[in-house]
Amino acid sequence: MGLNWQDYTAKGAKDFEIAEAAEKHLIKIRKLALDMGFEDEEVLPYGHYVAKIDYARALERLKGKPDGKYIDVTAITPTPLGEGKSTTTMGLTQGLGVLGKKVTAAIRQPSGGPTMNVKGSAAGGGMSQCVPLTPFSLGLTGDINAIMNSHNLGMVALNSRMQHERNYTDEQLSKRGLKRLDIDPTRVEYGWIIDFAAQCLRNIIIGLGGRGDGFTMQSKFGIAVSSEIMAILAVANDLKDMRERIGKIVVAYDKTGKPVTTSDLDVAGAMTAWMVEALNPNLMQTLEGQPCFVHAGPFANIAIGQSSIISDRLALKFSDYHVTESGFAADIGFEKFWNLKCRFSGLVPNAAVIVATVRALKCHGGAPIPVPGKPLPEEYKKENVGQVEAGCGNLLHHVATVKKAGISPVVCINSFVTDTKEEIAAIRKIVEKAGARVAVSDHWLKGGEGAKELAESVVEACNDKPAFKFLYDLNQPLRERITLIAKEVYGADGVDYSADATKKLEAYEKDPTISKLGLCMVKTHLSLSDNPTIKGVPKNWKLFVRDCLVYAGAGFVVPVAGAITLMPGTASDPAYRRVDVDTSTGKVKGIF
Repeated sequence: MGLNWQDYTAKGAKDFEIAEAAEKHLIKIRKLALDMGFEDEEVLPYGHYVAKIDYARALERLKGKPDGKYIDVTAITPTPLGEGKSTTTMGLTQGLGVLGKKVTAAIRQPSGGPTMNVKGSAAGGGMSQCVPLTPFSLGLTGDINAIMNSHNLGMVALNSRMQHERNYTDEQLSKRGLKRLDIDPTRVEYGWIIDFAAQCLRNIIIGLGGRGDGFTMQSKFGIAVSSEIMAILAVANDLKDMRERIGKIVVAYDKTGKPVTTSDLDVAGAMTAWMVEALNPNLMQTLEGQPCFVHAGPFANIAIGQSSIISDRLALKFSDYHVTESGFAADIGFEKFWNLKCRFSGLVPNAAVIVATVRALKCHGGAPIPVPGKPLPEEYKKENVGQVEAGCGNLLHHVATVKKAGISPVVCINSFVTDTKEEIAAIRKIVEKAGARVAVSDHWLKGGEGAKELAESVVEACNDKPAFKFLYDLNQPLRERITLIAKEVYGADGVDYSADATKKLEAYEKDPTISKLGLCMVKTHLSLSDNPTIKGVPKNWKLFVRDCLVYAGAGFVVPVAGAITLMPGTASDPAYRRVDVDTSTGKVKGIF
């Protein structure tokens, strides 16, 4: 793309400065798409460097074409700083490009909550980014706005119906074409969403005022990426599938315990109408010009944590190697890729990359937990092979998880300037002894050239014949499956349940529809356990499931472990304090 790493990362350039410099060298999006093999009518540009793709037309045209190799990028349990999984996804894609492979990538669209808080955008970093950065980080083509409108319309319909059922008799409702749903105000599952981290909206009261001001009740907000509509965007195979799924969303229960759905509220069609354009994947590019699909953005700790099935299906028809990313570590993101996304899509992965850093291994080996916004503890700046070796227990746990899926793992040591040869050698020795491939990658510093070793290892792994198998069968009881995930993926001794979770799961297991849904676990990403402060490989513990939700439209039951919430909070020193606009050029600066 015309950028020399020695002029940028080697001199300490910020991510947004590198991304801005790259804009002079970007490939026009129509040319990029046509060079991939799309037809002109299938390319729907949003400006010069972003487009939506008419996936339905393209997939129909190429339905007989064989798929390329399918690679998932996951990670070890991260520190609160993150270990560069999106950066590695971009770097691996660039590295495969350097090897002359026809390659694509798929990542999630970032939420405004992390972008304006402490985590920042999710475009990658250094010389391995998805660009252009500003539209990527600030709304892109409006998919998340469509999700918010679709979701919140469902809540509007629910509260309005409750108000009118309170205010009108059965005869008056009948004249308006309505049948009383008799919704239990204490069993409203649905809430509102907003795409920011706003802790003040976790618990609210709505409908204050007179009888014309809505139904008064306790309510809540979640972050947009936690919406079931976002989950449906990630797992839907086409528009018909999306419409059916949206109609199954359970918004509340009536006073007899029967679920009330968006179809019961006559709002499912209108909710789908908001999502028609959002179903087309967004096409962007890496800093080195490889195509990158950006579609859907659910978190992995509170949602499914995957980019869309549609983007993967599409990319696999247009590339020999397709790299997709799952959120957070293999206990969360990869487990959901394995047992949910692959189950829904029917796609079989060829390999998985597990991103590890010396920093994270030291944290799991006993170093102080780093805190975003504060100086890195001195322990991370000095060589400590012993801490690295101790922390490798966490890495090997995730290697074992990937192997249980029947696919080949490749450990990527995402290189930092503070890493030493001895620390790297220790990791390599431990990983190879465990029977996994390992590669050091300097993609943050050098882009694709720095990722050649990683790319070569992934190509080699893709030649292994996968023996893919799911962890659980959908006919197994829900609690049996929860225990299986807790023991086999998290390393727990078993599972304890709150009284509420037990009551719900007993009812779900008796329901022939709900009992056959998949499991989408909600758990902290900062530990294999449900306690974010416990590092390494926790021993002698049980997973505590305090609640359980049903996302019938998305197709899964959602056990909630630990104290995690669906609405994050904004920190005291958020990223928005450093984001601004150059008023003479209109350029946004400060996004990281």
